[in-house]
Parts: sequence; C-alpha cells; structure tokens
Amino acid sequence: MDPSSGVSPIWSLPVQPVTQPRSQVRPSLTRFAWLSIAAAIVTIALKAAAYALTGSVGLLSDAMESLVNLVAAIVALIALSIAAREPDAERAYGYEKAEYFSSGIEGALIIVAAISIVYTAVGRLLSPGELEAIGLGLAVSCVASLVNLVVAMRLHQAARAYHSITLEADAKHLMTDVWTSVGVLIGVGAVWATGWLWLDPLVALAVGVNIVWSGWHLVRRSVLGLLDTAIIPQERAKLDGILGRYRPQGIEFHAIRTRQAGVRRFISMHVLVPGFWTVQHGHDLLEQLEADIREVIPSTTVFTHLEPIEDPVAWEDIGLDR
Repeated sequence: MDPSSGVSPIWSLPVQPVTQPRSQVRPSLTRFAWLSIAAAIVTIALKAAAYALTGSVGLLSDAMESLVNLVAAIVALIALSIAAREPDAERAYGYEKAEYFSSGIEGALIIVAAISIVYTAVGRLLSPGELEAIGLGLAVSCVASLVNLVVAMRLHQAARAYHSITLEADAKHLMTDVWTSVGVLIGVGAVWATGWLWLDPLVALAVGVNIVWSGWHLVRRSVLGLLDTAIIPQERAKLDGILGRYRPQGIEFHAIRTRQAGVRRFISMHVLVPGFWTVQHGHDLLEQLEADIREVIPSTTVFTHLEPIEDPVAWEDIGLDR
C-alpha cells in the first residue's frame, strides 16, 4: 500500500496463475513431403511424355524442372524428419534449423535447373527444330500443370498453418513450375499458331531467367535463417502489443532480443519491476507474461530476466554478454 495515498498501487495486485500448456506440439509434416514426391513423379512422367511427343525444348525444360522438384521433395522429407526430432542433450534447442538447410538446397537446385534450361534453350535457339504432335503434347502438359497447382496450394496452406519454411519453399518451387509450364504452353502454342520455331527456345530462355530469381530468393532466406534473423515485423508488433499492456502497471522491459529457427521462435528480455516485490510475485508476473506471448506467437520459447526498476545497474544491463 502507498503510505501517502492509502491506496494499493496497481502493480501490487495479485497476478492470476497460468493454467495453459507451456508448449505446443506440432504434428509431423512429412506427409506433405510425401505428397510433393508423388506429385513430382506424376508430373515428370507426364512432361517427359509431352516432350517425347513434340520434341519441344520448352517442354523438355519443363520436365527437367520437375526432376529437380523430385530431388527437392526428397530433401524436404529428410529435413522435416530431422526437424521433428525432440530436443536432446546435444541439441537442447531442438532440430528445427534443419529446415533452413532444406530450403537452401532447394533454392540451389532451382538455380541449377534454370541454368540447364537456359543452356538447352540457347542451343535450340541457334538451331531451331520442328515440333510434332503439338496439340496432344500441350494437353498432357496441361494435366501435369494442374497437378502441380493443386499440390502447391495445399503445401502453401500447410506452410502458413505450421510456419514451415521447408513447405513454403516446396510450395514456391511448385508454383514456379506452374508458371514455367504456363509460359512454355504459351510459347509452344504460339509456335503451333505461327510456325515461328524460334519462339519455343525464346520462351524457355525467359522461363530459365525467371527461375534463377526464385532460387536466389530461397537461398538468401535460408542463409538469413541460419544467421538467427529476428522474428518477422508482424510477430514483433504482436510482442510489442503484449508488453504495452504491462507498462501502465509500472513495469518496463529492455534487452529484448528475438530470433527464429524454422517453426520455433525464441524471445528473451529483461523485465524491470518494483524492488519491494517478493520473489513469488515476480515469478507469477513472468509466468503470466510468458503465457501471454506464447498465446499470440505460437511455438515460442520465452526467456525472462527479472530486475529491480529502481537500480541504475539494471538499466545498464543490456549488453549481449551480460
């Protein structure tokens, strides 16, 4: 109670006990990798058949990218299997960062596929070849594109629901394949309509350049993830909103640090409270604070350090080594 006013300060009110679970278990995501593998096998067969029917280098480039999809999906399956492991004595913070290796490898494979497409397209551009059975080849390729589209949309939904960069990379890769197929279909259709053989390799060349950009984006994001990048701005805004609810109670925060590892988020901070609080009162506050953060940012590990707000040293205790 404040002796001067006879009124208890707001920060002395009891903190409600926390009853929600301290952690959330993410279900295995390997089923989505198996879905991607199945889709890759189907589309490879369909696109290879389309190339065999037409002899189109554009359709060949499309089939080559689907082969890369298969390799990438297998890598994703391995990464998701590793990421799902429980923390142990050697990896106390878990295995979630394995997902960054998967997305990085997938990005590199996309770039390799694009270079192969460009190489093949340049050769055909210099020596154009006649196309055959174009109508049937386009129909087969359309079916393959629809398969990729449906699977990519499902993977994208799962990536958003489970915050998985591996599934996001796989979904983007398949959508890149879909757009590649659309471009190739337009190019081959234009050859069919105009007889201009050079359009086929030209479209394949443009597709290859576009795919390089997609692969580079995935590689860059994977590297940033391995460098302990902070949580995304939307999640940081949610965190700031939670802390803002406590500040009117005379509680302050500093040394706030965040990072993400795959689906897992890590947040650490110093919490400054009145020095006359008991250990139990401070502990109850931190339990409630950590629960509030985990409620708005799932799969988050929160580290808090309690300090007296009146101590000048507490305000200086913000260095990483401290």
